[in-house]
Amino acid sequence: MLRVVEAFSGIGSQAKALKKLGIEFKVVNTVEWDIAACYAYDLIHNGEQDLTEYLNIPKDELLRILTKYSLSTDGKTPVNMRFLKTWPEDSLRKVLCAINRTRNLGSITDVTCDMLPKKIDLLTYSFPCQDLSICGSWHGNMSGIDRTANNRSGMLWEVERILKEMHEAKRKLPKFLLMENVSNILSKTHFGNFKEWQDFLEELGYVNKVYMLNAANFGSPQKRVRTYMLSVFCPDERRKKVVQSYFEKNDLEKQEPMKRRDIKTCFRTDYSIKQYKIEADISNMNDTPSRRKIFEDNEIVFDGIRFVTDSVNTLTTKQDRNPTSGLIVYPEHAPGKSIYRNFTPRECFLLMGFDEQDYESVAANNIFIRKDKLLYSRERFEKLAGNSIVVDVLVAIFAQVDQLNTMLWNGAYIPRNGEKRKYKKHKQSLYKTVPEIIFTDTEKGMNKGSDNFAKQVK
Repeated sequence: MLRVVEAFSGIGSQAKALKKLGIEFKVVNTVEWDIAACYAYDLIHNGEQDLTEYLNIPKDELLRILTKYSLSTDGKTPVNMRFLKTWPEDSLRKVLCAINRTRNLGSITDVTCDMLPKKIDLLTYSFPCQDLSICGSWHGNMSGIDRTANNRSGMLWEVERILKEMHEAKRKLPKFLLMENVSNILSKTHFGNFKEWQDFLEELGYVNKVYMLNAANFGSPQKRVRTYMLSVFCPDERRKKVVQSYFEKNDLEKQEPMKRRDIKTCFRTDYSIKQYKIEADISNMNDTPSRRKIFEDNEIVFDGIRFVTDSVNTLTTKQDRNPTSGLIVYPEHAPGKSIYRNFTPRECFLLMGFDEQDYESVAANNIFIRKDKLLYSRERFEKLAGNSIVVDVLVAIFAQVDQLNTMLWNGAYIPRNGEKRKYKKHKQSLYKTVPEIIFTDTEKGMNKGSDNFAKQVK
C-alpha cells in the first residue's frame, strides 16, 4: 500500500487518479489551507459527513480549535477569529469535520516533519503557480520561485525545509516525490531556481525525471501543458541505474498520444434537464462590449447544434475572461444576455477528469458563511477546477510510480547477493488506461543473463 501525503492538495486530483488506476493507497495527510478546497476534498473523497460527534461542541470551542490552523478563504490571506465568528455554527462543524477526515495539517508553513508519519511512500506538491505563470508576468510579477521573494510560489522552499528536517532527523525520506506546475517554471527567468531545487533533491539521493506533458495526449479533451517532476529516492547506485534506464525506455513525452475522450462527455447541452438549464443560465454573461470581444476572439466549442472541435483550450481559474477556454453558443439565452455561455462549473470538473458525482457531492452540500453568502459560488467552483490537475495525466505518472515501486522496493526486479531472481510480470489489469509501458533489462552489468522485463501493453 502506498502511503501518500498530498501537499497543496486542492480537491484531490492525486487521490482521484490513484483510485482510478486501482492502486492500493492511503492518504495519511493532506496539507491545504484553503477552506473551500479542503471541504470539497472531503466531500469528494470521503462522502457525506456524519456530524454526530461534533453536535455538542459549542461555537467558542469550535472557533478555538479552528484558529489553531492557518486557514484561508481566498488562498492569499489567513482568516482570524473575528472572521470565523460570523460563520454559522453548523458550517464551522462541517469545516472541522473536513479537516479531521482529510487529516489536513493546514498551511505548509506550519508543518514540521514531526507532524508527518514516519513512513511516507509518495509526497505530492503542486505548489501555487501565480508567481510563475505567464499571466503573472503580464502584470509585472517576475518573482517566481525565488526563495527570498516571500510569495505564494515560493512555498516550494517549505517542501525543502520539511525534507531537510527529515534528513537531519535521520528519518526515512519519501520514496517518491511528484511536483506539478506551469510550464513557465522551465523558462529562462525561473530555471535557475528550479535547477537549484533539482540539485538539492539529487544531493538527498533522488533521481529526477522532468516531464512537460499535454493533457490532450493522455485521453483528455483539454489542451493543457504542465511541467511535472517525478523524483525517485535511490539509496544506492544499483537502484539509481535501474531508474535512469527505466526513464530512458519509458519516457512519457515520447509515448504515442492516447485516444481522447469524446468531448461530448464533458458538456451538458441538453437543456430539457432542469439542472443543466439552471447552470447554463448562471454561466450566461450579460451582453456587453467586452463580452462581444471575447466572442470574437475565442474558439467556439459547441455551435448550438453540434460540437465543432475535439478539444478545448487550457481551463483557467476564471471562465469570464479573454482569452478563455472556449465558448458554447447558447440559443436559449435571455434578453440582454450574450449569445454564448461559458463552461459551467460541472463541465469544468469533468474537463479536469473528475466525475459528475464528484461535482454534485460538493454542490449539494454547499454551506453558508454568512446569512446571504454561500462558500461556493460559480466563480469559486471555477477556481477549484482551474487550480486542479488533469486526472488523466496523473494516472499515467502514477502507473510509473507503481511500476518503479515494485521494481525498487518489492524485490521483484533487483537481484541481491548474486541471486538470480525471476522477474514477475506486473499486474496488467491496472494499466488499461495508460500508454504502453515497456520494461527492459535495466541491469546490464549486474545481471547479464536476465531476461527482458515483461512488456506491458494497453
